[in-house]
Amino acid sequence: MKLNLKNPMVFFDLETTGTNIVSDRIVEISYHKVSPNGKEETKTMRVNPEMPIPAESSAIHGITDADVASCPTFKSVAKEIAHDIEGCDLAGYNSNRFDIPLLAEEFLRADVDIDLMKRKFVDVQVIFHKMEQRTLSAAYKFYCEKELEGAHGAKADTLATYEVLQSQLDRYPDLKNDVDFLSKFTTQSNNVDFAGRIVYNDKGEEVINFGKYKGKKVTDVLNSDPGYYGWIMNSDFSLHTKKVLTNIKLRDFKK
Repeated sequence: MKLNLKNPMVFFDLETTGTNIVSDRIVEISYHKVSPNGKEETKTMRVNPEMPIPAESSAIHGITDADVASCPTFKSVAKEIAHDIEGCDLAGYNSNRFDIPLLAEEFLRADVDIDLMKRKFVDVQVIFHKMEQRTLSAAYKFYCEKELEGAHGAKADTLATYEVLQSQLDRYPDLKNDVDFLSKFTTQSNNVDFAGRIVYNDKGEEVINFGKYKGKKVTDVLNSDPGYYGWIMNSDFSLHTKKVLTNIKLRDFKK
């Protein structure tokens, strides 16, 4: 089933040095842009992470330090990527928990001002797990009736994710061919920041989601404990968490 799109949708996948969104880096990114008029285009690029790629990560995606030694850094291609995905909704496999938060971190490190929180996200893995409970390779075989060649390569995983979503729409009548619906269906959190350190409560207020102030409104904590903001800024939290906290602090200050 062809996707019913109002905005372009970018299916993407990252291969990385590891799974920590704060300290790990992208070594390969592939994205497949699908436009409402049916036009499709794919771009894949390897990135020098400016840090060693652990052997256990290379064993998964097959990319070594030597493979990316002469590749551009993310900072040097960040504006190109941001331009390519401008105005697009985003889709991936396990993307809500990992790929989108890490991509946001890389943009912030590169000083590229792009607010991914304004986009709609469709996580194909969530649809699959809600319906069938499988991995991407199994999902591809189950829905598309084909073996996934080149699994754990960014391009192969990206294109497979796109095909799986189309097949899911064909298979499940209850899945609406509408990005608003799919985004809500695959969103499993009420996060304010990608890392989930700050979340919305049932009143739509930002609250701390960890530590001694868990469940407390961010504005109340910043007022009662002025040193808390400085502690967050100087600790090992994601750049996006720090940005969100700063925005809340500035917003309250203007009030």
